[in-house]
Amino acid sequence: MFGYIFLLFIIIIISMSLRTLFSPIPYQNKLLSWESFLYLIFIYSTIFLGFGLVYFIFIQNGYSVLLENGVKVGGLLYSLQASFYFSGLTLFSVGYGDIAPIGIGRVVAIIEALIGYTIPASFVVRTVIDFRKERG
Repeated sequence: MFGYIFLLFIIIIISMSLRTLFSPIPYQNKLLSWESFLYLIFIYSTIFLGFGLVYFIFIQNGYSVLLENGVKVGGLLYSLQASFYFSGLTLFSVGYGDIAPIGIGRVVAIIEALIGYTIPASFVVRTVIDFRKERG
């Protein structure tokens, strides 16, 4: 039960982090700045850690979500490491294929990959809109 409450908490944190991309208040004063770069790193870090914990919680609650070389990922420390590794690869690329999602993990991986691909686009659009507001 605690795992599901923690899972809901993680989903809320991820949603709040993504929401900042669409808020009308600009977070940077220049078109490109260190603040913008750090802001983007913070969003990616939140998504990466959040989804890593989602995979880990599913594994700890008995769901098979990740396979490594055809074997279910298990064990406390190894499943935590594998969850973060898989989350990072899914968020930043299409993965190497050494760890594959199964079951509900496939749905979670698709959602994470979709978010990973749309963050840069929405960040660029937001920067252009903020730039036009400053000039206009």
